[in-house]
Amino acid sequence: MSKDYAEQRAAILRNLDGLYYEVDAKKKVGFLWLDRPPLNVVSYRGRSQIAAILEAFGHDPDVRVVVIRGKNGVYTSGGDVKAFPQIERDGMSHLAWNIAAPERCPKPVVCVLEKYAMGVGLELAMACDIRVATKDTVLALPEVTLGQIPGSGGSQRVARIAGLTRAVDMMMLGRRISAAEAHSWGLLTRVADDTAALDGVLDDIITTLANMSPLALKTIKRVLTASYDTGLGAGLEVEGHAYEKLRDSSDYKEGIAAFTEKRKAKFSGT
Repeated sequence: MSKDYAEQRAAILRNLDGLYYEVDAKKKVGFLWLDRPPLNVVSYRGRSQIAAILEAFGHDPDVRVVVIRGKNGVYTSGGDVKAFPQIERDGMSHLAWNIAAPERCPKPVVCVLEKYAMGVGLELAMACDIRVATKDTVLALPEVTLGQIPGSGGSQRVARIAGLTRAVDMMMLGRRISAAEAHSWGLLTRVADDTAALDGVLDDIITTLANMSPLALKTIKRVLTASYDTGLGAGLEVEGHAYEKLRDSSDYKEGIAAFTEKRKAKFSGT
């Protein structure tokens, strides 16, 4: 990493706007908290800071799993709508880049949804690998009620994951959907009864991921992201080359040895 780039990223991370991050080196987890009570609204400036934090986690050897969550039992009600008119012309056409940071992160990113997951918050969640929520969480992309459309990748990811008909239903009607419906659409990975149960689900996911081969997880993510919108033939080609590349890794050799010796593997990420 160049000195200039490192200094630029450090500058972005100063004076965080409604965000907080920490690393639990013991659990090997990097936590990014949305922290602007009461509803953890995401500011325009905060978007670039989210991207910088996710990138920093991607380079941190003490982080194997990233978790994005809202403080005080609320994920987020969305963006700072009242401030949007103050943004300069052509200043918001790139929003999807910052919010796609979880997708670019080489490590698994888990998003925890509670109470509200709306607007940019849902768009951020959709760029994550795993999404867990409480059953009383509501999800929405309500921009049409403001005379707008989702502008941070939401229209594209929801349509690709849930299908065009459901994306139209959700976005054109500005409809809030329940966690149960979102799970049936494929927008959520797990749904828990309450926060206590959700914490248990999250801990299980973190523990499982932290004990997997970091190199294999990174490769799975790259293969899925690179090939999702391609034809089957191209996807199989990407998968095959990735598989062959991993055969020379220390993690794969350790995995085979552990399987043969009937013990738990200890992966190093090399």
